[in-house]
Amino acid sequence: MFMKLFGVLNASPDSLHEESIVRTPADAARRAEWLLSNGVWGFDLGGQGSTFAASETTVEEEWARLEPIIPVLLTFGVPISVDTWRPETARRALDAGVGWLNAADGLQNDSMMALAAEYECPVVLPFLSGPDPLRMEQVTDHDPVAVLLGFFDEMVAKAESLGIRDHLVIDPGTGFAPHDWPWAERYVYQKQVYSQLDRLRTYGLPLYIALPWKETVQHDELLGIVIDGQPEYGRCHYPNRINAAVIARGHQPE
Repeated sequence: MFMKLFGVLNASPDSLHEESIVRTPADAARRAEWLLSNGVWGFDLGGQGSTFAASETTVEEEWARLEPIIPVLLTFGVPISVDTWRPETARRALDAGVGWLNAADGLQNDSMMALAAEYECPVVLPFLSGPDPLRMEQVTDHDPVAVLLGFFDEMVAKAESLGIRDHLVIDPGTGFAPHDWPWAERYVYQKQVYSQLDRLRTYGLPLYIALPWKETVQHDELLGIVIDGQPEYGRCHYPNRINAAVIARGHQPE
């Protein structure tokens, strides 16, 4: 069994990936059908962008984007994760039938941690170098994985105290970055992290990676390193490309 893929649907209109944007239920149905036909295992749905192009919404605005999309995705009968750093939004999505929490605050908000314990659902736990993806700092340590491990040591211990340690899925958080981080430096950082994914297995928990989607030599190199690290889950925009790369590197797609 190889990497299970979550296909991305962005209900945020300012996503950098135009093809992932779903503005209406009909858009969501078309995107979901395409993702499933190209090999995803589940869907990852977000309503608040995290890039330099994203404007920050209120909870009500974020939920207004997600609410009409969730019922459409539920009809496909596959796992769905809600990607948010707001506990209020997460609660509404879980009440609406979403089964996974992609906790984009890294469970740093006590209310989000408590929510995860209340619902006892699978939780993607990403590393963040700030309180949320819009307010992050560069990781400049010569050993960035050590920084990640320090973060995860704390968060996994808190989850264990609430009895939800085994619900966690570890995400190195490479899908997030400070908006002023030059790509050349971010590439080196990601390569260091992806080349040492085995160090993140110290917790005995599954790994989840936001997979590179741009088509450049460097992005292809990073994708290959990730594939060879054999994470249990991946978040992707183009599952057909990912599965082709998996096969090319001698693995069998999920």
